[in-house]
Amino acid sequence: MKGIVFLGERKLEIMDFPDPTPGPGEVVLEIKASGMCGSDLKFYRPIGGAASMGLGKVSGPLIAGHEPCGVVAAVGAGVSEKQAKVGMRVMQHHYRGCGVCDHCNTGWRQLCVEGVKEVYGATGHGAHARYMKCPADTLVTLPEELSFETGAAISCGTGTAWGALHRLNLQADHTIAIFGQGPVGLSATQLASSMGARVIALDVSDQRLNRAKEFGADVLINPKTTENVVQAIKDATQGRGAHLSLDCSSSPQARQQAVQCVRTWGKACFVGEGDSVTLNVSNDILRRQVTIIGSWTFSTVGQAECARYIAERGIDVDKLFTRKWKLEQAKEAYEWFDAQSDGKGVINPS
Repeated sequence: MKGIVFLGERKLEIMDFPDPTPGPGEVVLEIKASGMCGSDLKFYRPIGGAASMGLGKVSGPLIAGHEPCGVVAAVGAGVSEKQAKVGMRVMQHHYRGCGVCDHCNTGWRQLCVEGVKEVYGATGHGAHARYMKCPADTLVTLPEELSFETGAAISCGTGTAWGALHRLNLQADHTIAIFGQGPVGLSATQLASSMGARVIALDVSDQRLNRAKEFGADVLINPKTTENVVQAIKDATQGRGAHLSLDCSSSPQARQQAVQCVRTWGKACFVGEGDSVTLNVSNDILRRQVTIIGSWTFSTVGQAECARYIAERGIDVDKLFTRKWKLEQAKEAYEWFDAQSDGKGVINPS
């Protein structure tokens, strides 16, 4: 089979790999949709790939893609029908841990006490190929109402937004400021709006802000053309500030503003990977009783809950995708995605 391999420095190659065979406790998926996530660019752009993010070492060419969705094509020994059977429509939770610690047992394999063993698409073969091998217990059922593309989005970007909104305990009477309207931020805008919250969307791209409005944002702010972002958020909230904020941008300045823009007793959540932030601990946090939360993706339980919510509410997650690509179009696809000026892409490797 063919698989997409990131070489670093904005280069990739489509390489040949043997079709995988499942071992005990494993399955092979036929991938129907493999989403393109902003985190992929952290492996696509630099030298060092996953190692540069502290996710572990990689030896040999590695198939990219960590938003897998498809059907079970083969089942290994010891896998019960309750876990997986051929033809089953599934998403995949893209981490492998020890499988027995408290975190793994509650679906948080990325928090494994022994350290995450593999991050599929980063330190283990991912979904930018026709087939993908993984443990059966990393599968999450895809509801019949949802497309494979929606399942791919839930498998990272949209699921990450869901996890963060629940960490923040978002309620319908809240106003939330969402910094960055890329795929994760736009998903957060769509989900928060569906939950009844008032959304202030921020991005340096007017094109992305226009999409945020289509996805339910009530107030749009472009930090490039706004003299004082924190004051603009206060002006939109009767001078009090947002109840909650979510940074999906990884920008140090946006993170700072996300903390400063919430009202007294407010909460700020960071989901964007990498970089740093500088805060005045007394003025920005202590003297306003502000809570800062970190949120890293989601559990298998959260992934399933997100999928059910989207299916039951009829939320059009497919609107996230502005481009769809075949495997052989990988070079063009990632050159487009690297510009980060439009929406989300998805690859169909079949």
